[in-house]
Order: sequence, then structure tokens, then C-alpha cells
Amino acid sequence: MHVASNLALVAGQRSSISDRAAGDCSTSSSGATSAEPQSTISSGFQSRKEGPVRNVAANPSERAHARLVGIARLAAFSPPAETRRKSAERPEYFVLPVKSILNRCDSKRVPFEWTINPYRGCEFACKYCYARYTHEYMELDGGEFEKKIYVKKDAGPLLAWDVAHKYSYASEASGGMQAEHIAIGTATDPYQPAEREYGVTRACLEELAKKGGLSVSIITKSDQIVRDMDLLQRIASRSDLAIDITITTLRCGLTRLLEPRAPRPDLRLAAVKKLSEAGLAVGVSASPLIPGITDRDGDLETVAAAAKEAGAQWFFSGVLFLMPSSAKQFLPFVREKFPRLAKQYDQWYAKNGYAPEEYRRKASERVAQIRQKYGFRSRPWVEKKHTAPCTQLPLTWDAAAVAQEVGRRQSCAAG
Repeated sequence: MHVASNLALVAGQRSSISDRAAGDCSTSSSGATSAEPQSTISSGFQSRKEGPVRNVAANPSERAHARLVGIARLAAFSPPAETRRKSAERPEYFVLPVKSILNRCDSKRVPFEWTINPYRGCEFACKYCYARYTHEYMELDGGEFEKKIYVKKDAGPLLAWDVAHKYSYASEASGGMQAEHIAIGTATDPYQPAEREYGVTRACLEELAKKGGLSVSIITKSDQIVRDMDLLQRIASRSDLAIDITITTLRCGLTRLLEPRAPRPDLRLAAVKKLSEAGLAVGVSASPLIPGITDRDGDLETVAAAAKEAGAQWFFSGVLFLMPSSAKQFLPFVREKFPRLAKQYDQWYAKNGYAPEEYRRKASERVAQIRQKYGFRSRPWVEKKHTAPCTQLPLTWDAAAVAQEVGRRQSCAAG
């Protein structure tokens, strides 16, 4: 069932809020680079009778008495979305009206200007998922991230307007030399099971395929992405497109523990192979690297070797980062499933979201060695952002080439 038919039930409920101030600029469980904002949770009572209309997560005990505003109010009144799924294990689906799909990310810590997250929440239920805090903006506990999935309404038409009116083909960060980058899937997996019914991700891709000169990346844990091969090829023929498939480990039993409802590693590798054979630019993310769990000698190297064989062009990994909302879920999981690591995790993460600097440094060196061994590059859209525009220029002025490039950019912007 396509999103259009499911969302027709609330056609009269018009969009009224953007996700910009509601945690959309982040990472997903797939391990995309994050802005790592500070948690807004505190232990005291938070009054909403007066003050700005900026949503802050309330304590569960106070949530029933809190004045709901912004995205929290929208979520509270979001109607159920129809679903064909009958399993008792399925999440609840809701239709979330928003006024924007393309959301500005102003953080200097990330190499992209815009994010697209077709859903809020993610059924894959990854134990370490960084993006759980985004549900707290809706006054929901982070533990409900995989239980209550919000389907964004009117994604296609909204994105068409956003690209036409908000997007720039000459980013300030590149000195006007490159288009602004759009990262899809930073706070939710765009190919989680909900996509089969609601098609929000495909609706977004259909709009992007109509344009040219864009810079786009997609990150997912799902092999369902190959369903959209036709659109991905159309986008890649006119714009810069990079696809990241996340594979944190090849051990299926461990994958099922860490990422309960995500596709098996072999299915993800098969997706990498199909995308690569179709001529698309694809790489593998082994993020997060989880201390004591996915960092055994040879484990990361095994993932990299399999990625190379499948046709991945780049490979990266970053060490686990835990915001309070994620630590609340992950630390009890470690105590239950990996009790020998419990003390270490409490020391490292109970009061700090980062692993010790020395551990992170060694992990970075290890990834660099892996890249060198297998001939991997870094992510292409990251490479572009980190390259000074002046280094791209020839030593001689080619007026004809410059005129041609200006014409191409103007044509792209008009398209």
C-alpha cells in the first residue's frame, strides 16, 4: 500500500511544523556522522506554562502534566496509519504532518547541509541507536523509538517545494564550487519495514530524480534499497550520489543481538554487490565500532574484506557514541548480555558519551590501515567537503570551460 492511499485518511489535516528544531540533524542506527547535540533531559520538573515554544523532553513522571507544543503536540494528535501487518510484534504507525522534508543541519561537525528522514523512529531496534533522543522531542521515551513509527505526510510534494526554494547548488562551505549535500537517513533508516507499505523514501527519490546537479547520500542497513535501483540510477546519471550500507559485524548471532530486526549481514553484502554491479557508487559503514563487542582482532578486517569483494568503493567506522537516551537502553543491555564488560562501560559511558580518547585514536589508526590494505577511499561526499576549492582549480584560466560550467549549474538549478 503506497503512502498516498494510507495518508488520504488525514488529507484535511495540513502540515504545521518543520523537523528542523526537533532533532533531525543527527545520526541513524546505521552510523552516519552526527552533530552530537547535548541532551536536554534533566531530573527536575520542567514547567511549560510560560516560556518559548521550543520542545524539551520532559521526565516520564511529568509528561502527563506537561504542556505539549511543537512536534510533541503534532505527535500526540497524529492519527494511526493503516497497515497490512497483523503480527503482534509490529510497531504502531502514525501519520505525522510536517511542513518540510528537507531539514537544515547547521552543525559544523558534519559534512552535509541538509537531511532527509522519511520517518521518525526505526523498527530495526538497534540497541546502540544514537537517534533515540529524537523521540524525546515528541515527549516519548527513547525506548519507544522502535515501537512508535511516525510516517511523514506529503513527502513528495513537500520535497519538491523544498528543493526549489531552499536548496543551493553552490554551497558556502565549498566557496560556491559544489552543491549543498543532502544526507538521507541520519536519524532513521529510510528502508526499514515501514517503507514497504508507505513508500515515503521512494516518493523522495522520485522528486530528486527529476533534478540535476544535486549532491546526495543514503545510508541504510537494509537490502530493500535495491528495490529502487531504477531511481538510484536516474539520480546518479544527473547528480552526485553515494550509498552507504552499514555492516557492523559478519557474525549473524551477534547481529541479531545488536540489531534485532535489521536484515542479515549477508543480505546487506548482496545489496552492495548489486548496487556496485549496477554502476552505482557504494561503500560500507562499520559504524559504530562497539568496544569489546565488535572490535575483536580480525573482526573489522573481515567486514572490510567482504565489503571489498562485494564491490564497495569505500569503508569507514567510528567508535560508539552514547547520548543519555541511548545509554539508558544500551548499558542495561550490556549488563545482561555482556556482564564482563559492564564495569568498563559504566566507567567509560555512564557520565560521558565518548569512549576514551586513546581508544578512539587507536580505532582510527586501525581503520586507516584497513583502507590502505584494501585500497579503499574515504566517502566521496566527505572528501569533497574536506577539499579546499582552490586545489581543484587549474593553474591556467580556461574561459570556455568556466563558461560551460556556469551554464551547467544554471541549467541544474532551473531543472
